[in-house]
Amino acid sequence: MKLSLCNEVIRELAFDRQCALAAGLGYRGLEIAPFTFGDEAWRMPAGKRGDIRSACKAAGLEVSGLHWLLAAPAGLSITTADRTVWQKSVDVLRASVELCADLGGAYLVHGSPAQRRVADASDAKRAEEAWTLAAEAAAKAGVVYCLEPLAQPECNFINTLAEASAMVQRIGNPAFTSMIDTLAASLMEPEPVDRVIRKWVPTGMVKHVQLNDRNKRGPGEGQDKFAPVLAALAETGYDGWVAMEPFIYEPDGPTCAARMIGYVSGLLEQAK
Repeated sequence: MKLSLCNEVIRELAFDRQCALAAGLGYRGLEIAPFTFGDEAWRMPAGKRGDIRSACKAAGLEVSGLHWLLAAPAGLSITTADRTVWQKSVDVLRASVELCADLGGAYLVHGSPAQRRVADASDAKRAEEAWTLAAEAAAKAGVVYCLEPLAQPECNFINTLAEASAMVQRIGNPAFTSMIDTLAASLMEPEPVDRVIRKWVPTGMVKHVQLNDRNKRGPGEGQDKFAPVLAALAETGYDGWVAMEPFIYEPDGPTCAARMIGYVSGLLEQAK
């Protein structure tokens, strides 16, 4: 397992300092939220992409992948009946796939709950159409596009791995798969997260994992137990990226980043 830090946790730092901090703490990668580079990150010029790659290389890091794909610019939606907005949203997704590949990333995580809310079957059909096109772009670029099951009430469409699996099977593209977010899984799955892992990782459906406590803080900063989660990942042979994705950073982002990797690394060491 390779540990990555979601870069919005330390987004107040310049990117080269993000890289230096993450590497110094022991992370092997940064999972990038494009909005941390502004509303037009999906149009990022080649020179800026090169700067990001260079900063990572200098620190001994990788860009593990991308997430929060539709957080910016404002007003995007893959379920809207407004075809102009829908098309722009798809354009952002396709460009994000290209950006991920250019930065050396291996995967994209499609969370973005507000931009995939549905009111009826036609909304869901438009989301499926958008994901089909994103999957085609991912296959061409050589990356994996992960549909993230998210928890209610923030998200009302694709809340469980079973629902994500059904969508993945309908789209039928090997580049389109799913992932586990421990916060969402702890709230929405019918069994504990470690059992969820043992059930779904062997299917080949799970290509990425994000760790966070159900209190929206990082692993080790709440009541959720992560030793069983990490043990289940090891037992099932999961060898992909594991990203830390808290939503509350206290007392600040850098301290949160340090606490998370210290906790998770300690559990991994104990398990050896």
